[in-house]
Amino acid sequence: MSKLWGGRFTKTAEEWVDAFGASIGFDQALVNEDIEGSIAHVTMLGKCGVLPKDEVEQIKNGLQALREKAAKGELEFSVQQEDIHLNLEKHLIDEIGPVGGKLHTGRSRNDQVATDMHLYLRNQTKEIMDGLKKLQQALVTQANQHVETLIPGYTHLQRAQPVSFAHHLLAYFWMLERDYGRLEDSLKRVNVSPLGAGALAGTTFPIDRHYSAELLGFDDIYYNSLDAVSDRDFIVEFLNASSMIMMHLSRLCEELILWSTQEFQFIEMDDSFATGSSIMPQKKNPDMAELIRGKTGRVYGHLFSLLTTLKGLPLAYNKDMQEDKEGMFDTVETVKGSLNIFAGMIETMTVNVDTMEKAVHHDFSNATELADYLATKGMPFRQAHEVVGKLVLVAIQKGVFLLDLPFSDYEDASELFEKDIYEVLNPKTVVARRNSAGGTGFEQVRVSLQKAEQLLANSHKS
Repeated sequence: MSKLWGGRFTKTAEEWVDAFGASIGFDQALVNEDIEGSIAHVTMLGKCGVLPKDEVEQIKNGLQALREKAAKGELEFSVQQEDIHLNLEKHLIDEIGPVGGKLHTGRSRNDQVATDMHLYLRNQTKEIMDGLKKLQQALVTQANQHVETLIPGYTHLQRAQPVSFAHHLLAYFWMLERDYGRLEDSLKRVNVSPLGAGALAGTTFPIDRHYSAELLGFDDIYYNSLDAVSDRDFIVEFLNASSMIMMHLSRLCEELILWSTQEFQFIEMDDSFATGSSIMPQKKNPDMAELIRGKTGRVYGHLFSLLTTLKGLPLAYNKDMQEDKEGMFDTVETVKGSLNIFAGMIETMTVNVDTMEKAVHHDFSNATELADYLATKGMPFRQAHEVVGKLVLVAIQKGVFLLDLPFSDYEDASELFEKDIYEVLNPKTVVARRNSAGGTGFEQVRVSLQKAEQLLANSHKS
C-alpha cells in the first residue's frame, strides 16, 4: 500500500521503521476532533469557491459516514498510514472515491494536527473544570457538617494551634479554586485556530481562516503561520496547570493517609476506596489516596518531558513534536480519574469527631493563646512568649497540660494572670476567638463557606 505522500520516493520503509514513526496507536484519540476540523475546512473551501458545492457535499457526507463508523468502532487504522489524519483521509477516499483527496486542499497535516489538539484540549479542559467543581462541592458538603469540629493544626508536622476541621478542608477548596482559574484563563490560549496556516507559510488558495475558526467555535486565529503550527505553549500550560492540581490533591492525600492511621484515627476511608492485604487480614489500606499521590509524579514527568522536547526546536514543525500527544492524553485521563475518585473519597469518609476533640485537649496547641492573653494586658509579646514557654516547661515536668496546671503556677509566672485563664485556654474558645478575616474562628469559617457556596452556584450557572 503506497503512502499518500509517497510520490517522490523510490523506496519504502520496512515495517518496523513504519511502526517506530507512526502515531496512530495513540493519536486515534483525536478521531472526532479530526473529523470536526475537516468538516469545517471543507465547508470553508466551498464558501470560498475553492471546491464546487457538489464535491463539498460529497466530502462532508463521507466524513459524516466515517464519524458514524468511528462511533460504532467500525474504523480500522493502519500503521502504514502513520497517523489519524492520513488514516481518515484514506478511509474517506475509499468511502467516496478520488474526490476525497480534495479535502486536503489548502491544508497541511501541520495545521491539521494543531487544530485537532486545540479542539481536544478545549473539550477536556472544560471536563476537568467540572471535575474540580465536583470535588469542591464534596469539600463544602463535609465542611458544612464540621464548622465546630476541632482538629489539631500543624506546622513542621508538630502540633501548633487548634483549628476548625471545616477551615482545614476549605483550605483545599481555595487551592482548587485557583486551579480552576488557571484552567479557565488557559482557554484564552487554547481557543485559537491554527487551521489554514498550512505547513508553515500559509496557502495560495483564497481561504477564509476566520470563517473556519467561527465554524469550530474558536475565538480568534493565529496571526503568524509559523507560530500557528509550531506553538505547543497551550499544551505546556495545560500540563503545568494539571501538575498544580495533582500537587494539591497529593498534599490532601498525604493528610488523609496520616489521618487514617492507627496513630491518628481522625478519619476512616470508606471501604469502596480502600483495599486489604494479601497476608495481613486486619489491614485496610488507603490505596486510592496513595495511588493519586503516586500519579502526581507521572503528571510532573509529562510536563518536564514536553518542555525538554520543545527546548531546542527551530521553527516550524519538527517530527519531535509528535511526542506532545501521549503525555497530554495520559494527563487528561489521570487528572479526570483522580478528581472523580477524590470526590468520592471526601463524600464518603467518616470523620471521628470525638478523637479529634480529644487530641486538641491533650497537647500544648493552646499556648499561643496564653501569650496573646498577656500581650492584651500590656506585656510585650516577646516577654509574654518567654513566660508561656516556661509555663509549658513546668507542665511538661509535671506530666500535665496547660489546662491542668493549678492557678498557683500561673500566679508564680505573672501577676497578670486571672482565673479566667482556664476559659481562655479551652480549645473551643481558642478557635472561636480567632476571628480575623480568613481565620479559623467559627464566624469566619461560615463566611468562607458562604463565599465558597456562592462560587459553586455561579459556576453551575455558566
